[in-house]
Amino acid sequence: MLVAAAVCPHPPLLVPELAGAAAVELDGLRAACATALGVLRDAAPDAIVVVGGATLAGAYGADAAGSLAPWGAAVRVGTGEAVLPLSLSIGRWLLEREGLAAAGFHAVPFDASRQTCESLGARLAGGHGRVAILVMADGSARLTEKSPGYLDTRAEPYNTAIVEALSRGEVPELDPREAAELWVEGRAALQVLAGAGGSLAGEILYADAPYGVGYFVAGLLSRTPVTP
Repeated sequence: MLVAAAVCPHPPLLVPELAGAAAVELDGLRAACATALGVLRDAAPDAIVVVGGATLAGAYGADAAGSLAPWGAAVRVGTGEAVLPLSLSIGRWLLEREGLAAAGFHAVPFDASRQTCESLGARLAGGHGRVAILVMADGSARLTEKSPGYLDTRAEPYNTAIVEALSRGEVPELDPREAAELWVEGRAALQVLAGAGGSLAGEILYADAPYGVGYFVAGLLSRTPVTP
Protein backbone atom coordinates (compact mmCIF):
# COMPACT_ATOMS: atom_id res chain seq x y z
CA MET A 1 0.00 0.00 0.00
CA LEU A 2 1.26 3.42 -0.93
CA VAL A 3 1.41 5.64 2.15
CA ALA A 4 3.51 8.55 0.84
CA ALA A 5 5.48 9.82 -2.11
CA ALA A 6 7.99 12.53 -2.83
CA VAL A 7 8.74 14.00 -6.24
CA CYS A 8 12.17 15.56 -6.75
CA PRO A 9 14.25 16.54 -9.81
CA HIS A 10 17.62 15.04 -10.63
CA PRO A 11 19.98 17.71 -12.06
CA PRO A 12 23.63 16.88 -11.37
CA LEU A 13 24.06 20.44 -10.08
CA LEU A 14 21.94 19.49 -7.09
CA VAL A 15 25.17 18.02 -5.69
CA PRO A 16 27.29 20.93 -4.37
CA GLU A 17 30.57 19.32 -5.42
CA LEU A 18 29.36 19.44 -9.01
CA ALA A 19 27.88 22.93 -8.78
CA GLY A 20 31.01 24.50 -7.33
CA ALA A 21 30.66 28.25 -6.78
CA ALA A 22 27.11 28.12 -8.14
CA ALA A 23 25.95 25.67 -5.46
CA VAL A 24 24.15 28.42 -3.52
CA GLU A 25 21.81 28.96 -6.47
CA LEU A 26 20.07 25.66 -5.71
CA ASP A 27 20.01 25.90 -1.91
CA GLY A 28 16.24 26.42 -2.00
CA LEU A 29 15.77 23.36 -4.18
CA ARG A 30 17.90 21.20 -1.87
CA ALA A 31 15.93 22.40 1.14
CA ALA A 32 12.64 21.57 -0.59
CA CYS A 33 13.89 18.07 -1.41
CA ALA A 34 14.83 17.58 2.24
CA THR A 35 11.32 18.60 3.29
CA ALA A 36 9.78 16.19 0.77
CA LEU A 37 11.89 13.35 2.11
CA GLY A 38 10.69 14.29 5.57
CA VAL A 39 7.18 13.45 4.36
CA LEU A 40 8.40 9.95 3.54
CA ARG A 41 10.09 9.58 6.93
CA ASP A 42 7.03 10.79 8.84
CA ALA A 43 4.81 8.25 7.06
CA ALA A 44 6.82 5.46 8.78
CA PRO A 45 6.91 3.20 5.71
CA ASP A 46 8.08 -0.39 5.74
CA ALA A 47 10.07 0.35 2.60
CA ILE A 48 11.13 3.27 0.45
CA VAL A 49 11.60 2.60 -3.25
CA VAL A 50 13.16 4.99 -5.75
CA VAL A 51 11.95 5.37 -9.33
CA GLY A 52 13.65 7.37 -12.05
CA GLY A 53 13.87 7.63 -15.81
CA ALA A 54 16.76 6.13 -17.75
CA THR A 55 17.67 4.93 -21.21
CA LEU A 56 17.11 1.30 -20.22
CA ALA A 57 14.93 -0.46 -17.68
CA GLY A 58 16.58 -1.87 -14.59
CA ALA A 59 15.89 -3.02 -11.06
CA TYR A 60 18.63 -2.64 -8.46
CA GLY A 61 19.01 -3.78 -4.89
CA ALA A 62 19.48 -1.76 -1.75
CA ASP A 63 23.28 -1.82 -2.05
CA ALA A 64 23.41 -0.54 -5.62
CA ALA A 65 25.73 2.40 -6.07
CA GLY A 66 26.03 5.32 -8.45
CA SER A 67 28.86 7.58 -9.55
CA LEU A 68 28.65 11.20 -10.64
CA ALA A 69 32.13 11.18 -12.15
CA PRO A 70 30.71 11.43 -15.71
CA TRP A 71 29.20 14.79 -14.72
CA GLY A 72 32.42 16.24 -13.37
CA ALA A 73 33.00 15.22 -9.75
CA ALA A 74 34.20 12.05 -8.06
CA VAL A 75 31.08 11.74 -5.94
CA ARG A 76 29.89 8.21 -5.23
CA VAL A 77 26.77 6.99 -3.44
CA GLY A 78 26.09 3.49 -2.17
CA THR A 79 28.53 0.71 -1.47
CA GLY A 80 28.05 -1.73 -4.32
CA GLU A 81 28.91 -1.60 -7.99
CA ALA A 82 28.26 1.81 -9.60
CA VAL A 83 25.37 0.81 -11.83
CA LEU A 84 22.67 3.38 -11.07
CA PRO A 85 21.72 5.86 -13.81
CA LEU A 86 21.77 9.59 -13.07
CA SER A 87 18.20 9.90 -11.80
CA LEU A 88 18.62 7.06 -9.31
CA SER A 89 22.11 8.19 -8.28
CA ILE A 90 20.72 11.61 -7.35
CA GLY A 91 17.83 9.89 -5.58
CA ARG A 92 20.26 7.85 -3.51
CA TRP A 93 22.30 10.97 -2.77
CA LEU A 94 19.20 12.75 -1.48
CA LEU A 95 18.24 9.82 0.73
CA GLU A 96 21.73 9.49 2.20
CA ARG A 97 21.77 13.20 3.08
CA GLU A 98 18.65 12.62 5.19
CA GLY A 99 19.83 9.37 6.76
CA LEU A 100 17.29 7.31 4.83
CA ALA A 101 17.74 4.09 2.88
CA ALA A 102 15.88 2.53 -0.01
CA ALA A 103 14.79 -1.08 -0.33
CA GLY A 104 15.34 -0.90 -4.08
CA PHE A 105 15.85 1.31 -7.11
CA HIS A 106 13.91 1.06 -10.35
CA ALA A 107 14.86 2.63 -13.68
CA VAL A 108 12.04 3.06 -16.18
CA PRO A 109 12.81 3.86 -19.84
CA PHE A 110 12.10 7.44 -20.84
CA ASP A 111 9.92 6.17 -23.69
CA ALA A 112 8.08 3.47 -21.72
CA SER A 113 4.36 3.22 -22.41
CA ARG A 114 1.81 4.41 -19.89
CA GLN A 115 0.71 0.81 -19.35
CA THR A 116 4.27 -0.33 -18.60
CA CYS A 117 4.83 2.51 -16.15
CA GLU A 118 1.55 2.08 -14.32
CA SER A 119 2.06 -1.67 -14.10
CA LEU A 120 5.39 -1.07 -12.36
CA GLY A 121 3.77 1.41 -9.98
CA ALA A 122 1.05 -1.08 -9.02
CA ARG A 123 3.66 -3.78 -8.46
CA LEU A 124 5.82 -1.56 -6.26
CA ALA A 125 2.89 -0.35 -4.16
CA GLY A 126 1.73 -3.91 -3.58
CA GLY A 127 5.03 -5.53 -2.76
CA HIS A 128 6.48 -4.14 0.49
CA GLY A 129 3.66 -3.56 3.00
CA ARG A 130 3.54 0.19 3.71
CA VAL A 131 5.40 1.70 0.75
CA ALA A 132 6.79 5.18 0.16
CA ILE A 133 8.03 6.11 -3.32
CA LEU A 134 10.68 8.67 -4.18
CA VAL A 135 10.01 9.75 -7.76
CA MET A 136 12.90 11.41 -9.55
CA ALA A 137 11.39 13.55 -12.30
CA ASP A 138 12.54 16.62 -14.21
CA GLY A 139 10.05 18.78 -16.07
CA SER A 140 10.49 20.29 -19.52
CA ALA A 141 13.91 21.46 -20.67
CA ARG A 142 12.36 23.76 -23.28
CA LEU A 143 10.93 26.54 -21.13
CA THR A 144 13.14 29.45 -22.25
CA GLU A 145 15.42 30.45 -25.08
CA LYS A 146 18.37 29.51 -22.85
CA SER A 147 16.98 26.05 -22.06
CA PRO A 148 18.96 23.00 -23.18
CA GLY A 149 16.27 22.30 -25.77
CA TYR A 150 15.52 25.96 -26.61
CA LEU A 151 12.05 27.48 -26.23
CA ASP A 152 8.85 25.63 -27.08
CA THR A 153 5.67 27.53 -26.26
CA ARG A 154 3.92 24.29 -25.27
CA ALA A 155 6.40 23.66 -22.49
CA GLU A 156 5.15 26.11 -19.87
CA PRO A 157 1.50 24.97 -19.88
CA TYR A 158 2.68 21.34 -19.92
CA ASN A 159 4.88 21.94 -16.89
CA THR A 160 2.15 23.90 -15.12
CA ALA A 161 -0.33 21.07 -15.63
CA ILE A 162 2.06 18.64 -13.91
CA VAL A 163 2.59 20.97 -10.95
CA GLU A 164 -1.12 21.69 -10.54
CA ALA A 165 -1.96 17.99 -10.64
CA LEU A 166 0.68 17.14 -8.03
CA SER A 167 -0.70 19.87 -5.77
CA ARG A 168 -3.97 17.90 -5.82
CA GLY A 169 -2.19 14.62 -5.13
CA GLU A 170 -2.67 13.48 -8.72
CA VAL A 171 -0.58 12.73 -11.81
CA PRO A 172 -1.89 13.85 -15.19
CA GLU A 173 -1.94 11.44 -18.10
CA LEU A 174 1.21 12.35 -20.01
CA ASP A 175 1.71 11.53 -23.68
CA PRO A 176 5.13 9.92 -24.31
CA ARG A 177 5.60 11.55 -27.71
CA GLU A 178 4.79 15.06 -26.52
CA ALA A 179 6.99 14.56 -23.46
CA ALA A 180 9.89 13.57 -25.71
CA GLU A 181 9.35 16.64 -27.91
CA LEU A 182 9.37 18.87 -24.83
CA TRP A 183 12.39 17.15 -23.26
CA VAL A 184 10.44 16.04 -20.18
CA GLU A 185 12.68 13.39 -18.65
CA GLY A 186 10.36 12.80 -15.70
CA ARG A 187 7.31 11.67 -17.68
CA ALA A 188 7.79 7.92 -17.23
CA ALA A 189 8.68 8.11 -13.53
CA LEU A 190 5.60 10.24 -12.85
CA GLN A 191 3.45 7.71 -14.69
CA VAL A 192 4.81 5.01 -12.36
CA LEU A 193 3.49 7.05 -9.44
CA ALA A 194 0.10 7.23 -11.13
CA GLY A 195 0.00 3.45 -11.25
CA ALA A 196 0.78 3.10 -7.55
CA GLY A 197 -2.76 4.16 -6.72
CA GLY A 198 -4.06 5.42 -3.42
CA SER A 199 -5.74 8.68 -2.48
CA LEU A 200 -3.04 11.27 -1.85
CA ALA A 201 -2.95 14.82 -0.57
CA GLY A 202 -0.27 16.83 -2.33
CA GLU A 203 1.80 19.88 -1.47
CA ILE A 204 4.12 21.72 -3.86
CA LEU A 205 7.32 22.65 -2.07
CA TYR A 206 9.22 24.10 -5.03
CA ALA A 207 8.44 24.96 -8.65
CA ASP A 208 10.91 26.96 -10.72
CA ALA A 209 13.17 26.77 -13.76
CA PRO A 210 16.53 28.24 -12.68
CA TYR A 211 18.37 26.91 -15.75
CA GLY A 212 15.49 26.80 -18.18
CA VAL A 213 14.50 23.32 -16.96
CA GLY A 214 11.38 22.75 -14.93
CA TYR A 215 12.20 21.55 -11.44
CA PHE A 216 9.36 20.78 -9.05
CA VAL A 217 9.29 19.19 -5.62
CA ALA A 218 6.18 17.74 -4.04
CA GLY A 219 5.31 15.84 -0.91
CA LEU A 220 2.28 13.51 -1.11
CA LEU A 221 0.67 11.75 1.81
CA SER A 222 -2.08 9.16 1.93
CA ARG A 223 -5.47 10.61 2.80
CA THR A 224 -6.36 7.29 4.44
CA PRO A 225 -4.86 6.86 7.91
CA VAL A 226 -2.92 3.62 8.10
CA THR A 227 -1.56 2.47 11.45
CA PRO A 228 2.14 1.54 11.22
